[in-house]
Amino acid sequence: MDDIMNKVALALASRTSSDPDGIIAETRFSELALDSLDVAELVMDLEDAFSVTIDISQIDGTVGDLVRVIREAAE
Repeated sequence: MDDIMNKVALALASRTSSDPDGIIAETRFSELALDSLDVAELVMDLEDAFSVTIDISQIDGTVGDLVRVIREAAE
């Protein structure tokens, strides 16, 4: 698991009381019982953590999408 995926999984796990090892790229936010407000708050936290601006409209509902958008924003 790369550093970005690891940080995202840990952030999601702390928000949802999930096991971070069970959060993979294919995990959908709905599987973690996150609604759009939860995802928006998560994105704001991750923007601070990674010092990037995340275009939430580019996230298609999975953890992998979020990781991809963060990776692209960091380039």
